[in-house]
Amino acid sequence: MAEKITMGKNGKLNVPNHPTIPFIEGDGIGPDIWRAAVRVFDAAVQKAYHGEKKIEWLKVLAGQEAFDKTGSWMPDETMEAFREYLLSIKGPLTTPVGGGIRSLNVALRQELDLYVCLRPVKYFEGVPSPMWNPDKVNMVIFRENTEDIYAGIEFMAGTPEAKKLLNFLVDEMGVKAFRFPETTSLGVKPVSKDGSERLIRSAIQYAIEHKLPSVTIVHKGNIMKFTEGAFKNWGYELAEREFSDKVYTWNQWEATKKESGEAVANEEMKVAGIGHKVIIKDAIADNFLQQALLAPQDYSVIATLNLNGDYISDALAAQVGGIGIAPGANINYLTGHAVFEATHGTAPRFANTNSMNPSSVILSGVMMLEYMGWRDAAELITNAVGKTIRNKTVTVDFHNLMKDATLLKTSEFGDEVIRNL
Repeated sequence: MAEKITMGKNGKLNVPNHPTIPFIEGDGIGPDIWRAAVRVFDAAVQKAYHGEKKIEWLKVLAGQEAFDKTGSWMPDETMEAFREYLLSIKGPLTTPVGGGIRSLNVALRQELDLYVCLRPVKYFEGVPSPMWNPDKVNMVIFRENTEDIYAGIEFMAGTPEAKKLLNFLVDEMGVKAFRFPETTSLGVKPVSKDGSERLIRSAIQYAIEHKLPSVTIVHKGNIMKFTEGAFKNWGYELAEREFSDKVYTWNQWEATKKESGEAVANEEMKVAGIGHKVIIKDAIADNFLQQALLAPQDYSVIATLNLNGDYISDALAAQVGGIGIAPGANINYLTGHAVFEATHGTAPRFANTNSMNPSSVILSGVMMLEYMGWRDAAELITNAVGKTIRNKTVTVDFHNLMKDATLLKTSEFGDEVIRNL
């Protein structure tokens, strides 16, 4: 009998021992990496809980397979399953070309109001990296998922809609910034106080729960003062209003250090008699991308808007070995809905070759197990993936960059991870 994960009145998930979890294999390399990953999940759950717990997997359709079989890229039944069972996991999906859904991933985020895109970025020993010290990179990105330019409010140059909006801006709002009005496309960037606060609140709660040193609000508020600048200001106001006993703003932290007369490292958070508090600070996006290379150890949890988060998460992933090993999740912490996903593309050229790295979807499954509270199984997989890479038993992406490595197929990498559980 199918058992469902539910959200309790206390804001915590109720997870039965045999939960039903929908999955989408994905397009391109999706089926290859999913087949390897699901065996790892099942083996880790079995090893951790000795048969007491088990995931019942429910296949649902989206992307190319769904279109081929049903004529719809995202069938209603799939969206309903995601709503009903709260948690789901997916491989990469094709973005339809030439109309229809702008992006299946964006459609999922908007439909289920998955306002947090959660992207942890950490280094696994042995992974090829362009950095001298990639082990210093250990960050968790909270990317706002439903607003900013991803809201999709755009008007093509020359269309009646673009002309109407442009005329309104020029004639009624007195905007004088259009150099070439006849050939200007327009987009609207919505950033709300409510949307900003729920994202930043989730980031601060995560930092407190995991005893992490800081939350950095990354923004471009020096230029976009009423959207990105407001995001920053609303974040500081929220921190002081709702978490005053658990956080320091950067100015408060600097003042505390000065008053204490102690040489305390910025990221230690230990001040005599005060205990652990999370520092709330901010960084302008372009400077953050520089500092993430020069001093990544100074950053822990990142809270940022949608477009910045897109750039930052991929840039940080490159520092620790590339997007092929980067997990991700889209979460609504209020309803409990969450979609865990491989963050890379479909790589159709390598479909059915059994050659690509399944680590992104495997580590996304780790995030899912942690979200469920099945931390023992999650830890087993994390350690096993690390050991497999340290042993230089890897797929072609890493094999090409390692010396004396053993080349494995996708399925063989899964076998090796299971062996190392």
